Amino acid sequence: MTRGAFHDGGRLHPRHVRDHQFATVGFGRRGLDPREVRRFLHRVALDLSTLHHDLALLSEENARVKRALRARQGAWSESQRR
Repeated sequence: MTRGAFHDGGRLHPRHVRDHQFATVGFGRRGLDPREVRRFLHRVALDLSTLHHDLALLSEENARVKRALRARQGAWSESQRR
């Protein structure tokens, strides 16, 4: 279970979210430290944003490769007919 900083320094992994424990607030107050919760949520949002961006780039690349493959297959098929 993690608490505070991330030890690996890399991207957030599902286990970080699943196992994260927030510090409780100081004497006389109840609940979690709001600053720590905001920092964690900010980190999750940044990693999700990066993943969504990467997914969009990969989807575009996949579509480009599929178009190129279809074009090449069409050209090959046309050359076989002659």
